[in-house]
Amino acid sequence: MRYRRLGNSDLNVSAIALGSWLTYGGGVERERAVACVRTALDQGINFFDTANIYGRGAAEELLGEALAGVPRDSYVVGTKLFFPMTEADRGLSRAQVVKQLDASLRRLRVERVDLYQCHRHDPDTPLEETMEALTEAVRQGKVRYIGFSEWPADRIRAALALPGVERFVSSQPQYSLLWRAPEAEVFPLCAENGIGQIVWSPLGQGVLTGKYRPEDPVPAGSRAADAEMGAWFPREWLSRPVLESVQRLRALAETHGVTPAQLALAWVLSNPNVSAAIVGATRPEQVIANAWAAELDLPAEVLAEAGRIVRPPGRFTPAALWWRLRRVLGR
Repeated sequence: MRYRRLGNSDLNVSAIALGSWLTYGGGVERERAVACVRTALDQGINFFDTANIYGRGAAEELLGEALAGVPRDSYVVGTKLFFPMTEADRGLSRAQVVKQLDASLRRLRVERVDLYQCHRHDPDTPLEETMEALTEAVRQGKVRYIGFSEWPADRIRAALALPGVERFVSSQPQYSLLWRAPEAEVFPLCAENGIGQIVWSPLGQGVLTGKYRPEDPVPAGSRAADAEMGAWFPREWLSRPVLESVQRLRALAETHGVTPAQLALAWVLSNPNVSAAIVGATRPEQVIANAWAAELDLPAEVLAEAGRIVRPPGRFTPAALWWRLRRVLGR
């Protein structure tokens, strides 16, 4: 496993991180989820990403259980807040930062989280209030560093302009061969300000593994076929042109002795802005295969060819993700 510095922090994180969105504490049975976490540790993965909304706390509880007894200084854990935990509990107000952070600490069984992230920006709370609350959490010793996920550039700039508050060290955008929007504005802005990228869905929710074939129905048991997890799935990624391009990616990967997933991860990690790529896993063998991507030294021309082969459909946006969330939560 290779490790990278996360922004201007002193956190050295594994290039492959293990995430828990839609899986641990919900979509994957407990024993298998714990086995995935333990396998990740065995593979040198030291960075674990979660959020309070994942399983409404269940993912944090599972991760806390799986990491119990592991030396605290040997792993990095990041969690998030923003999305509604109850009818009354949502957003980034000072009261919510205090309440949700304490709840996350209890579920994770730790005294401090290494990275506390704003899962989205909150238009209903003054930015100053949010940043002051996060700063207080850092200075109390409950949080080491702070970050954000899917913030627009104007909100990032506004936070950076505030005096006397802690600075963000991480950004968590969606980024893959199928979704490259952060390259335009977020990556350059963050690079100028010492903010590293920990990207989610680097395998396009499994599309870039090649398991969805243009001539076949959606495989039973896959994320796209799952009634709950499939609600988040961007159906445009299952269009014939996309799936045919992924099969060409598979052929390129096989030529170089790797899987299409490993090639897709290597492409993401080749971007100098990326500190870590967050992968999900439902089986330990998936963790092992993904971890190997951090070790690859593929020629630049191969990575460039991968970028030419797979072209993003361009219609899946963070706004679409928000509407999917509202549908899942019944809001």
